[in-house]
Amino acid sequence: MLRGKDRILMFQSVDAVLGEDAVVFGNSTEHTWSTENELVDEQTKQGRVLGYGDNSESTDCTAYVDTSDAGQNVIANAIRDHKQIKVWEVDLPLNADGEHNARFAYALVESIEEAAGEGFVELSGTLQVFGKSQRGTLPALPPEVIEFAQYGFETPGQTTGEFTGEEAPVTPVTPAT
Repeated sequence: MLRGKDRILMFQSVDAVLGEDAVVFGNSTEHTWSTENELVDEQTKQGRVLGYGDNSESTDCTAYVDTSDAGQNVIANAIRDHKQIKVWEVDLPLNADGEHNARFAYALVESIEEAAGEGFVELSGTLQVFGKSQRGTLPALPPEVIEFAQYGFETPGQTTGEFTGEEAPVTPVTPAT
């Protein structure tokens, strides 16, 4: 069974430099990927004729606002600048071939909204997919992508300061025997 936290969204601006990595949509609380079909519904003398029409796909995503988060900034900049973005929905558990199952699409950001209530400020966005998304696989992601906003094991005196959720995880150190 795949859990919600085992699936992430990654974004990339279409203006990104060739070879630049996509970025994780940080502090994500949930997202959906929807496919809808416009049915063709006509009446004839013999009765109703019903068939499939055109599909449309969209993804809705929600996260706690972090103005320094690169993923959140990709969608905010895209709607402001009227630019397309690339979006990947990635399953974190590796498949039998040691890769991540993924879905990819070009999209336009239809809307973003920030909501401030009692708790953290939330950012919600809706992205409309061009044509049809494509399924495929991605090579195994680096640990810092999968362990985003987590930290690794440290030995005493290895680092100083507080955890901010922005630093890359520390590589585990095996104590000397």
